[in-house]
Formats: sequence, structure tokens, C-alpha cells
Amino acid sequence: MTVTASPIATRKPLLGLATLMTQAFRGTDLRPLAQALIDRAAADEDDAEALMDLSTALFLQGLREVGLATQAQALQVSRLYRLAAPCPPAQGRPLRLLALMMPGDLMTNVPLPFLCEGSDIELSMLYLLPGEPLPETLPPHDVVWTAVSESAASRPLLSRLEAQRARWGLRQVNRPGAILHTSRDEAWQMLHDVPGLLMPATALHERGVLQELAEGRRPLGTLLPDATWPLIIRPLDSHAGHDLEKVDTPAALAGYLAATAGEAFYLSSFIDYRGADGQFRKCRVVLVDGQAFAGHLGVSSHWMVHYLNAGMTDCPLKRQQEADFMTGFDTGFGARHAEALSRIGARFGLDYLVIDCAEMPDGRLLVFEVDPGAVVHSMDPEEMFPYKHPAMRRVRQAFRALLARQAGR
Repeated sequence: MTVTASPIATRKPLLGLATLMTQAFRGTDLRPLAQALIDRAAADEDDAEALMDLSTALFLQGLREVGLATQAQALQVSRLYRLAAPCPPAQGRPLRLLALMMPGDLMTNVPLPFLCEGSDIELSMLYLLPGEPLPETLPPHDVVWTAVSESAASRPLLSRLEAQRARWGLRQVNRPGAILHTSRDEAWQMLHDVPGLLMPATALHERGVLQELAEGRRPLGTLLPDATWPLIIRPLDSHAGHDLEKVDTPAALAGYLAATAGEAFYLSSFIDYRGADGQFRKCRVVLVDGQAFAGHLGVSSHWMVHYLNAGMTDCPLKRQQEADFMTGFDTGFGARHAEALSRIGARFGLDYLVIDCAEMPDGRLLVFEVDPGAVVHSMDPEEMFPYKHPAMRRVRQAFRALLARQAGR
């Protein structure tokens, strides 16, 4: 496999995901930048960085298929991309992190550029194509990170990377075989008996089986143990609430299947986790080398809480609740659920893991999802979210310490 078509040091610098996503997050119109990248690629067909940045800009504008095609064009030129260390090292050279990645949209790989911000970490990203032989040797590095998130498409590559790991003799963060267990149904199997933790039973079923359930030809108990209506359903590999719905009756399930594409769906019981004030609160917790950190807290009147549509910028009271959660995490939420969070980390055996969760009225930790690829960032304006930037610096410092320990530095 060709790692790069030309010496990477001579190529134009990559802008990268963190820079481009931050611009989009803050309302910048990416179309002029995208046109400039198109012009660069037209002037130099070997400008892989222009094509890769263009694909990211297209993803951020919701143009997924065009973004994938542009990314494929970039990968024909080069498989290796580098982001220079944002800050010079205190001594010696930068800490060299090599991320093993695969082609795909913004949900495919761990968004490591956000974790490298404000550090002396030089991030190299090597794209491995499914079905192609893995390289016998890897580019220079101090630490290798398996940055591929679990999905139906990534599972064969993760299995191959697990088999190759010993031959490479890697100092590797996030073992590929452990990432395989973060699928929604396997995660439930891993965590359902953890004391102090609630994770609803989750199972993956084919469309035909769910159609039988909707038509009353198959009992619910044969698909989900101890389940009752309402249910939560989503297509396989759906993220960020895409086609995620609560169905209250078999008829509602039939309507969902008629309106939603896909041949396989995750099914789970709906858990009502609203607080005494009727609000739903969903937390993001980050485990770095076994230590828990606050990621964010979203507050909403709707059960499906997504931080971006929870109205956090419009409500000072919600931001105060998030500030209390984040600044008091070590003695509050983190302390109350320390045992459960520790057991999650131990069971998955991952050096870095993101957990979306909530606190039940009875005090248990309700886990929705575990995913090393969930974004952890400080894109929010500091003047409105002054508490978030110090919390994210703590995550990045722990991330840097993890890499240094793995590298023996």
C-alpha cells in the first residue's frame, strides 16, 4: 500500500476538521472557502490537502455524497495527512500521534483534531481502505491510535487491525478488538448487570421481523427481554438522532417502517428519565485513561436531547445547570457515579471512551450510548459558556498525558 504520493513536508498544510467545524459551528459561510479549495485542486491535481479539506467542508454543509466522492479523490493522491502541532514543545520535538482511520463521513472516525488543540501533538492521519492489504510498516510515530469508530462498515477493518496489532508491535491506544464491543447491542450485553447502572435492553433486528411485530404476528418478548411499549427504534448505524423515534403502539411501528429506509434496526425500551421539573437532562462524560471528565449537559423538554437543539444558547437557566454540572463534576455527578463509570471503563478496556448518559430519579446512571468517536470540543463562545473551556482543557491535558504515558515520555 502506498502511504503517500509525495513527501508530506512539501505539501500545503491541512486546515483540518477542528478548524472547519468551528467555523461552521459559529455560523461562517463555508461556500467561499469551498470554492477556494476547488480552485486549488483545479490548479494542482495532486493537492490532496485541498481535496481533503473540501470533503470536510462539504460534509459540514450536509452534502454527504459529494463529500465522499471528493474524499475518495483525495485518497487517490495520498493516504497520509498531517496537522502540525498547534504549540511548540517545551523541549525536544512534538509528540507524534498516528491515527489509523478509514474513509467515511464525519461520524466514521474519532475527531482527534479537537483533542490536539493547544498542545504539542503532531497528528498524522493514515487512511486504510477496507479490502486493501494493511501496510507492513507504519509512518514514524510515538503512539498509534485506532481512530475508527464501530459501524457495520468498519467491523471487518477493525477485526483485521486487531489481528495485525501484534505484528506491528504497537504502542496502541484503543485496541481495535475492544472498539468492536461498542455497538449498541453489544454495549448492552457488556453493561446490563453493572450495579448502579441502567441500560435498556437493545437488539438488532431485520425489517421483516419488526414487520411481524407490528402486525401482531410476533410477541414483543421474543425480540426484547422484559420489554414493554413504548419502544425506541433507529436504523443500524444511525447517529445524532437521524430517524430515531419513539413508537407507542404496533400501529406506530408499522407507520415508522413504512416511512423509513433500512433493512436492520436497533430496538430498545423507552426509559422516562425526566426530572421532577419535567425536563430531560442528557450528559456527555469522557473517560480518559480511566478518569472521568464532564463533556457537556443538555437540558430539554423533549426526551430526545441533542445539545445543538436543546436551546442552551437561549436560556441562561439551562447554562447555569450545565455550569453546575461541569464545575462540580468531581464532587457531584462524577462522585455519585464513580463506581459505575469505573466499571464501564474496565469492561470495555478502552483508553478513551465517550459516554452519553443521564441520572435517573432513583439515582441510577442511565446509559444511552458508548462511543469513542463522539465529538468533545470547546467550540462554544467563551463569553456565553465560560465554564466549558476550562473543562475541555482538563480533557485535553488528560489526553496529552495518556499519549505521553503510552509513548514512555
